[in-house]
Amino acid sequence: MLYYLFEYLDQSMDFPGAGMFQYISFRAGLAVITSLIISLLFGKRLINFLRNKQVGETVRDLGLEGQMEKQGTPTMGGLIILGAILIPTLLFAKLDNIYIIIILISTVWLGLIGFIDDYIKVFRKDKKGLAGKFKILGQVGLGVFVGLTMYYSNDIVIREKATDTQYIDARIDTDEGGLNIAPNLFSQDAVKSTKTTIPFFKNNEFDYSIFLRWLGDGYQKWTFLIFIPIVILIITAVSNGANLTDGMDGLATGTSAIIGVTLAIFAYVSGNIFFANYLNIMYIPDTGELVIFISAFVGACIGFLWYNAFPAQVFMGDTGSLALGGIIAVFAIMLRKELLIPVLCGIFLAENLSVMMQVSYFKYTRKKYGEGRRIFKMSPLHHHYHLMGYKEPKIVLRFFIVGIILAVITVITLKIR
Repeated sequence: MLYYLFEYLDQSMDFPGAGMFQYISFRAGLAVITSLIISLLFGKRLINFLRNKQVGETVRDLGLEGQMEKQGTPTMGGLIILGAILIPTLLFAKLDNIYIIIILISTVWLGLIGFIDDYIKVFRKDKKGLAGKFKILGQVGLGVFVGLTMYYSNDIVIREKATDTQYIDARIDTDEGGLNIAPNLFSQDAVKSTKTTIPFFKNNEFDYSIFLRWLGDGYQKWTFLIFIPIVILIITAVSNGANLTDGMDGLATGTSAIIGVTLAIFAYVSGNIFFANYLNIMYIPDTGELVIFISAFVGACIGFLWYNAFPAQVFMGDTGSLALGGIIAVFAIMLRKELLIPVLCGIFLAENLSVMMQVSYFKYTRKKYGEGRRIFKMSPLHHHYHLMGYKEPKIVLRFFIVGIILAVITVITLKIR
């Protein structure tokens, strides 16, 4: 909202300094600062409110060291994260941008599902919370919305590589005006496409429609049959992965912040024709605006980590964890970087796989031998290390280190192909 106010002041009144709001980097900085202020200042008040309302975590005894000490710690702290993301975005982003609209709806959508789950657990004293089938239904619904919007919206386009090298105006921080400083490798016409990016390959653009070539002429019009299920699968997997990772103080929060910084880099270079040209990557017009959102996302995670670090004063609950995972998934899909998720979100993937492997192997051995056996001491994976005798802060810190390594590997895919 403030973007439009200062745009008016700049154009109509030549107000000093108002032109700064045209720069993505300036607004991204304001978004980070604002989200930190919201999460740090109002977070404490919300924690006290939750404590007074006795909105505490009910801990199931799994025999883990220090586990029962967390009994009664305020939960539903994801409301702090959601507020610290949504408010700065509404203040500083262009709200008519299709990508901002999608990511805001996705944030509220999954935040609401998580809130309902936490509400049932806390206020109705039902430890199971929202039935799993309704969670999945909500995630699938979001996947259908995102997939259909990206597939059919005329505002979601890419610029393909030009056959001839042309010269255009380029500007580092926005796409408006500037100097002739670089040859443009992109065509002047924006096109609808279901292309995405394959990491580590030289010719790294891949179109999902290739799976339907066997249909013959006009096969491209059926690409939504492939694209939408893939979107649903990614959103569901990453959202649940973040939810499973949220089992130790600060683990999901810090991991999400690391991922968020990486996605901010990709949003900035993918939405800027100068950098997309230089890096020889897919140029996606208008995605630069997502930098404001993801900056608020990172600020919210860091601010929440202030209270969520060991020993945690508040837990995010499903209100936060489902939203964090969903945001990351939708963000990567919009940037056409969803195939990087197994690397970038390697922590979430490992947590997901550990549960799937544990459950599958237990069922298989119980059927075959009459007694279930386990691969890990406990799943998700972080509990396995906990039972091995590692202290919770050390496990979290080492997961952060692994997350940073994975983030660096993800970033260097921009050049190593």
